[in-house]
Amino acid sequence: MPKPPIGRDTRLCMSLSGRPGNAGSRLHNHLYDALGLDYVYKAFSTTDLPAAVGGIRALNIRGAAISMPFKEAVIPLVDHLHATAAGIASVNTLVNDGGILTGYNTDYSAVRELLHAGPADPAMPFVLRGSGGMAKAVVAALHDLGWRDGTIVARNAATGAALAVRHGYRWADTLPGPGAALLINVTPLGMEGADANVLAFPVEMIAAARVAFDVVAQPARTPFISAAADLGKAVISGVEVIVRQAVEQFVLYTGVRPTPAQIVAATRFAHGDAAADQLALAFGLAEGRPA
Repeated sequence: MPKPPIGRDTRLCMSLSGRPGNAGSRLHNHLYDALGLDYVYKAFSTTDLPAAVGGIRALNIRGAAISMPFKEAVIPLVDHLHATAAGIASVNTLVNDGGILTGYNTDYSAVRELLHAGPADPAMPFVLRGSGGMAKAVVAALHDLGWRDGTIVARNAATGAALAVRHGYRWADTLPGPGAALLINVTPLGMEGADANVLAFPVEMIAAARVAFDVVAQPARTPFISAAADLGKAVISGVEVIVRQAVEQFVLYTGVRPTPAQIVAATRFAHGDAAADQLALAFGLAEGRPA
């Protein structure tokens, strides 16, 4: 079914971010087109968060992705917190039902799904590097899935120690020696830009591990993921996180769940061939690209 032309009945979804990008808009709009849904998605920024959230209510905007620096500041402005957001005090998604706003955290949902279905298991000791907003979602998912032996490594003693204590893990300000079976990077190390060539963990730690998990999505294959794959380790990539969390937002807004093939096609349009090929492998789809 072709997507209807934009008209008065078209539902608007949006994102609010300190630094808006294009990837989310491209992915959501590609899926609207593929599924013939009368929706449109647009990225925004704001210097007045209360007014922006009031606009979501007043204009009946169906949903909004919430990015830094608004994930915690938006909490007092919503009517309800879903369990995915309440448990970590961080919101990355708003859903508007007739002027009633509910805050969700699909980062948590995506990470929990990947950990539950992926190559890691709760018997594996882990070392997680980072203590920011995304780290809160990952650590909560680990705890809720039954991981009990873990170390949070963060230079910020206040946030790192608090995150560790809250979930019953250890905190350290420097990396321990090799030994953890699961390594998780939740820092910008390896991200495009100044840290692009930085390896999140020493090769010795990667060699001793069994699973490497990197939340960095750009590039699709970070130095950490590349090193782990070259050493024959199982990997979970940031592309899997960023796309799966966006798909969960899409489902919350529309009530429609795309197929894996549709998700891979939307990822190719939004994030490029490397990300789409990596996601296709994760979904167990053919590696080859469409002609």
